[in-house]
Amino acid sequence: MPRRRLPLSLTLAAALTLGGGLAASGALFLGVSHLECDNMALAFAQRADERVAAVRQGMDQAVEVLTVTNQLFARGEPVSRQQFADFTSALLERHRFIQAFNYHRVVRAEDRAAAEAALQQVRPNTIFTELRPEGQVPAPMRGRYHVVDYLEPMAGNEAAFGLNVSQNAEVMGALDIARGSGRAAATGLFALAQDATPQPSFEMILPILDKDGAMTGDTAVIIRGNELVRSSLAGAGLLESNDIFVSVYASEHADANKRLLSTGPTQVSHDHFLADWLMPDGPAVHSTVLRIAGRPWRIDVAAATRPFLADHMASTALLVGGILITLLSTAFVQASGQRARKVQQLVRQRTADLRRTNRRLVEDMIARERAEKALQQSEQRFRQLVSMSSDWYWEQDAALRFTMVTGAFTEKTGVPVDTVLGKTRWEFQPDLLETESGRAHIAQVKAHEPFANLEYKTVDEFGDTRWFCVNGQPVFDETGTLAGYRGTGSDITERKLTEQRVHHVAQHDVLTGLPNRSLLQDRLGQAIAYATRSGYPVWVMLIDLDRFKFVNDSMGHKAGDVLLMTVAARLRGSLRDTDTVARLSGDEFVVILSEHAEEPLRPEIVQRVMDSVAQPVMLGTKEFFVTCSIGVAVYPSEGTPADSLIEHADIAMYSAKKMGRNNFQFYTPAMNEESLERVRIEGALRNALERNEFVLHYQPQVDLKSGRIVGMEALIRWNHPELGMVPPVRFIGIAEETGLIVQIGAWVMRTACAQNKAWQDAGLGKLRVAVNLSARQFGAADLIASLESVLNDTGLDPDCLEIELTESLFMSDVTPAVELLHRMKSLGVNLSIDDFGTGYSSLSYLSRFPIDVLKIDRSFVADITHDVNDAAIVTSIIALAHNLKLAVIAEGVETAEQLDYLRTHGCDEMQGYYFSKPLPAADFEQMLRQGRCLALPAPEDEAFTASAA
Repeated sequence: MPRRRLPLSLTLAAALTLGGGLAASGALFLGVSHLECDNMALAFAQRADERVAAVRQGMDQAVEVLTVTNQLFARGEPVSRQQFADFTSALLERHRFIQAFNYHRVVRAEDRAAAEAALQQVRPNTIFTELRPEGQVPAPMRGRYHVVDYLEPMAGNEAAFGLNVSQNAEVMGALDIARGSGRAAATGLFALAQDATPQPSFEMILPILDKDGAMTGDTAVIIRGNELVRSSLAGAGLLESNDIFVSVYASEHADANKRLLSTGPTQVSHDHFLADWLMPDGPAVHSTVLRIAGRPWRIDVAAATRPFLADHMASTALLVGGILITLLSTAFVQASGQRARKVQQLVRQRTADLRRTNRRLVEDMIARERAEKALQQSEQRFRQLVSMSSDWYWEQDAALRFTMVTGAFTEKTGVPVDTVLGKTRWEFQPDLLETESGRAHIAQVKAHEPFANLEYKTVDEFGDTRWFCVNGQPVFDETGTLAGYRGTGSDITERKLTEQRVHHVAQHDVLTGLPNRSLLQDRLGQAIAYATRSGYPVWVMLIDLDRFKFVNDSMGHKAGDVLLMTVAARLRGSLRDTDTVARLSGDEFVVILSEHAEEPLRPEIVQRVMDSVAQPVMLGTKEFFVTCSIGVAVYPSEGTPADSLIEHADIAMYSAKKMGRNNFQFYTPAMNEESLERVRIEGALRNALERNEFVLHYQPQVDLKSGRIVGMEALIRWNHPELGMVPPVRFIGIAEETGLIVQIGAWVMRTACAQNKAWQDAGLGKLRVAVNLSARQFGAADLIASLESVLNDTGLDPDCLEIELTESLFMSDVTPAVELLHRMKSLGVNLSIDDFGTGYSSLSYLSRFPIDVLKIDRSFVADITHDVNDAAIVTSIIALAHNLKLAVIAEGVETAEQLDYLRTHGCDEMQGYYFSKPLPAADFEQMLRQGRCLALPAPEDEAFTASAA
C-alpha cells in the first residue's frame, strides 16, 4: 500500500516559490536598509560638521579678540589704563565667555619699586605677588618679573593685579610657543577661584615685541571654556538638540579631566542587534581634532539612540510585504499542485493514454505558472529598481518616435512626458542636428546600431538647462525587421555643473575671478593665431601696481585683497568684452588686446587703463591712490617672437618703473640688451666682494684759500677680470635694488677709514675722507653700531670721517631722520649733503639737520661762467651755507674760469678734474708725498694752475 503524503508537506514548486520569494525579499530588504543607513550616516556627518565649525568659529573669535587687543600695544604707542578699559569693555560686553583681559609687563629688578608704586596708584597696597602651593604670597627678589600690569575688569579679579606669572610654567610655556610661532597660544585648563561653580578655563597669550625683536610684555585673555563652547553652539542654534550630543576636550584624546563641555553621553548603543549588523561603522561618534592657539582641541559628536523602525520603516515594510506575497504565492502553488495530483490519480484510474496526456498537461501548466510567476516577480523587481534609481526607461517605434517613457521621467528631469511622446529625439532636441556628435548619433540609429553614453542638453519647463545621458538597443521582430528601440536615460546635470565649476576653478584666479596663468596661455595662443591669420597686431600689456606693498604693510592683507579685486574690476571696465584680463601673480596683471579693422589699437588705450587704476580707492576709512607701471609688447614685431610676448612686456614694465613709475613703455630690443646686461652684472656683483674685485679711488678736496689738500672723497671702482674697470654708474643702481649695496657700502666705509688712518700714521698729514651713504645703509637698524665699530677697529679719529648724504634719504620722513642724524653727529663725524640743490629740500628742514658741509652739484658748476641762472643758484647756495655756519665744497670743477668764479664768491673747497681726477691709493699717496697743491693767484694775475709744491 503506497504511503500517504503528509498534509503539511510542500511540493517542490511551493518550496522553490517560498525559498525564492524569501531570498528576494531579504535581498531587497538589505539593499534598502543599507541605503537608509548611508543616508543616516551622511546626515549625521553633516550635523557633526556644523557643530565642529561652530566650535572652530568660537575659538577663532577668541584668538581674534586677543590679536586685536595685542595690536593696541604692538603699535609701540603708549596705552593708558583708561584706554585699555574703554577698549576692552566693548569686547567684554560682546564676548561673555571672557573672564578678564590682562597686559603682562616685563619688569627688571631695578624697576620693581617704580612699577609697584604705579600699581598702588590704581589699587592701594598692591605689591608683586606669586602663586605658591600654600597660596598667594609676596614675590621674592628676582632678576626679572612678568607682572599683570593692566587688568579688566578689576571687579572679581583683584587678586590677579600685580601677579608675577614668570614662575608659572604653563603660562610661560604658552608664551614661548606664541613667540616662536608669531600667533596666539593657549595654556592648559584650570579652574577659576572666583567662580561659584568652578568650570574649566584657559588663558590665551600673545607677546609684544619692540622693533629690535625683544619682548616687552604680552597680552592675555582668560576664557571660560564651558561658556565659550556653549555660546558658540547656541549662536549657531545647535545647543538645544536632544538627538545629538557634543563633547569638547582640550587635548587630542577624550580625557575627562580636560573636558570643556559635554551635552550628553559620548557612547552610542543600538536597541536592536540588526542595526549593528546593517551599520557596523556608525553613526556612533564623529571625532575631530582642531589645532588652534598652539594646542589640540578634540570635538566628539555623538548621535542619540533611536528605535530601529524609526529609521528603517521603508525596508521593514518592504520585507514584510515581500514575505506576505511569498506566502500567498506559495499557498497558491501548493494548492495547484495538490489539485494536479488528484487529477492525475483519476486519469491513471481511467486510461494509461489519458494519464500520459494529463501528465504532460499538468507539467505544461506548472511550467507556465512558474514562468508567469517569475515574469511577474522580474517585472516587479524591475519597476522597484527603476523607481529607486535615477534612471528612466524609454521605448521607440520603428519610425524612432517615443512611444513610452517611464521611471518618473517628469519628476526627475523637469520635462513633461507629453513633449516627448510621438517625436524622435532630434525633433524633441533640434540641437542634435547642429552638432557633429548629434549627427553621428542620428546616423547610428538610422543604421540600426546600438549606442551608449549619448550626452545632450535641453531646457526644462522652468527655463533651466538640464543634461541627459542615454543608452539604447535596437529591437527586431521574428523576420529581422526593426521594431524600434528601447533603452535607459539618466539626468547628469549635477555632474556637468560640477565639471564646469572644477574647470572654472582650474582656469581662474580664486580672489579676482580673472583668468589665471593656465587660461592666459590658451587665450594668448588664440590671439596669436588670429593675428597670424588676419595680419592685425596683438598687444600684450603687463601691469604692475606701484604702491601695493605699501598698502599690504600698512593696512594688512585683507586691504590688499580688496585693492586687487577693485583693480581687477576697473581693468575689466576700461577694456572691451573681447579683451582678456588675467592675473599673473601677486599684484601683476596681463591684458591681451587684439586689433580689428574697425577698432585700431592706439596708446590712448594704455593711458585709459592707467587712468582707471589711478582713481582713489577707499580701504576702510582711508582713501588711497595707487598708480601702475605698464609694459607693452607687440606681435608681430621685430625681436618679439610669439613665445616671448609676456617676457618682453615684463622687461618693458621694469623699464617704465626705472623711469619713475606711473607710466608705460613699449618693448624695444635695446631693453632686452639692457636686461641681459643687468643679469650679467648682478650675477658677477654677488661674488665681487669675495673675490676682492673692488678698489677705491680717491679724489682730492682742496682748500681754495691755502691751496692745500685737506681731504678726499672715496669713490668705488670695480676691477672685473673680464669687463675691466667697471664704472659705478653700471653697477651701483643694481646693487641698490638687490640690497648688495649694504655689504659694499660697509666695505667702502671700513677700507676708506683704514687707508686714511694708514696715511696719517705714515706722517702724510691729518686729512678728512668723505664716504657716500646709500639709502639702504641709512635705513639699516645697526647703522650707528656699524659706524662705531669701524671707527674703533681702524682707530681713525671721528672728525676725520665725513659722511655724505643725499637729500632724498631723509626728505620723505623728516622727524626720524633728524633723530638719526643727531645720533650720527654725536659720534663726532662730519655730515655733508651731497648734490645739494638737485632735490626738494625745505629750508626749515635744513635748519634742523646737524650738517657741516654742503656740496654743490656739478650740474650747477658746469655752466656758472655761461648761464646766469646756474651762477645765481651757486651764489645763493654759498651764501645760504655761510649764513647757516656751513662749509661749501664745489664738485666737478674743470676750468680755471669756474675756479676763479667760485673763489671770488667765497666757496671754501673744490674737487674736480681741474686739480686731479680720482686716483688709485698708490697714486694718491704719491701726490701727498710730493706735497702737491693748488697755486694761489698772483696779486697782478688771478689766474692759477695746478702745480707741485
